[in-house]
Amino acid sequence: MRRNGFGWAIALSLVLAPGLANGLPQGKPQLPEPLGYVSDHAGVVEIDWKARVRSVCQDLERKTGAEMVVVTVNTFAPYATAKDYAEALYQRWGIGTAQQEHGILVLAVADGRQATVTVGRSLLAVVSPQVVEDVGKKYLEPAFRGGRYGEGLYRATVALASVVQDIRVVEPHRSRLKGLGVVLTLFTSFGALWFLWWISRPDLRHPFGRIHKGEFWGSGQGGFGGNFGGFGGGMGGESLK
Repeated sequence: MRRNGFGWAIALSLVLAPGLANGLPQGKPQLPEPLGYVSDHAGVVEIDWKARVRSVCQDLERKTGAEMVVVTVNTFAPYATAKDYAEALYQRWGIGTAQQEHGILVLAVADGRQATVTVGRSLLAVVSPQVVEDVGKKYLEPAFRGGRYGEGLYRATVALASVVQDIRVVEPHRSRLKGLGVVLTLFTSFGALWFLWWISRPDLRHPFGRIHKGEFWGSGQGGFGGNFGGFGGGMGGESLK
């Protein structure tokens, strides 16, 4: 929707659904590389405002685990709209992916003074379309109309961060897998010790035949070496499972 030269769009995390990619350009059009919390590719954010925005995003991720990124570009071409561009950027950069889709992308397009916000699925409960609309009308629209990109983006990120501040991102699944790996390692080590103890007991390992004939200790050292080698191979097989 155009209003006095200002375009405002809302892009929610539903863009992550594969079906919505059909309206995007074929292939992978070139997109800018991330430059941290603030990627000012259009060069419209003053140094002081950039530092403030970066501080807000950094504090938000440290406190909640949610990732908020601010990007400015000169144009959204070759995409049809700023919303489409933001969706592609959100996916390409993997914003919020490591944090289980707790991501926010605020995109400002200098050409036409447009803005769009993309929100990850896990944040939709608190960063609703109404919240995004209010932030746009109250902070982004008036600031962008006057060419004050840095101020508008800063005030918008503060407003969005205040809504997300009570969120706590659950520990990534890979950490739980790491803990499971420790348990499996301990279990395997216990099994190895038990096996070594078992093969060192001739009364358990050879209850018949050679023990009664007194032949075990005569050739047992060679037998122990062979069995230990077999144990090593067995461990390798278990680890592959």
